[in-house]
Amino acid sequence: MNSQKILMPRLSNEWLSLIGGEFEKPYYQKLKEFLDKEYNSNTIYPEADDIFNAFQYTPLHSLKVVILGQDPYHNDNQAHGLCFSVKPEQKKIPPSLVNIYKELALDLACTIPNNGHLKHWADQGVLLLNTVLTVKAHSANSHQKQGWEIFTDNVIQALDTLDRPIVYLLWGKPAQTKQAMLTNKNHLILQAPHPSPLSAHRGFFGSKHFSKANAFLEKHALSPIDWQIPHI
Repeated sequence: MNSQKILMPRLSNEWLSLIGGEFEKPYYQKLKEFLDKEYNSNTIYPEADDIFNAFQYTPLHSLKVVILGQDPYHNDNQAHGLCFSVKPEQKKIPPSLVNIYKELALDLACTIPNNGHLKHWADQGVLLLNTVLTVKAHSANSHQKQGWEIFTDNVIQALDTLDRPIVYLLWGKPAQTKQAMLTNKNHLILQAPHPSPLSAHRGFFGSKHFSKANAFLEKHALSPIDWQIPHI
């Protein structure tokens, strides 16, 4: 594989101006060395070209909402660089995303789509960011504590400096640990249990985060997100 894809991804100039310095730091160089070995010796998800899709699909100037995930999906033909999202040809929708769709139906009367491809959100300014951006196939959490958490924490802190309204949806305890980094009074932080089947019934269902996010955006004269995922 071409390690340059990991060393300096194809990000827009506006994203590079905000976070480009991360790619020069010692922790990232160590992370790159680790990923070079992993991609050359194991099956790693997502594909190298897709690692930074969250940034490539959502221009910084249009960013309105941040959803934080954890690990990429580690089963075949799922992960493509957006948290909670799977590739369009993957017809089996993961359980957490099934519950996200259920909450959307309760909150905004969205219909349940026939796919789990969330690029429609990313295109509208929803940054779908995992805290760890790669994973070894069939081995959950296998790339934790290799440097990705430093990278994504620094991304979150950089976004907090932006002087415009942004909504953060923090689902589950790992995402909620990031709240301490978010001090910008222009931003809205919404927290709920994770949409996993193990915890969704503890308060994710009925949280109405999607309508609350849109109300906040409209209050600040921004267009709301069309949360309805199209059928394909």
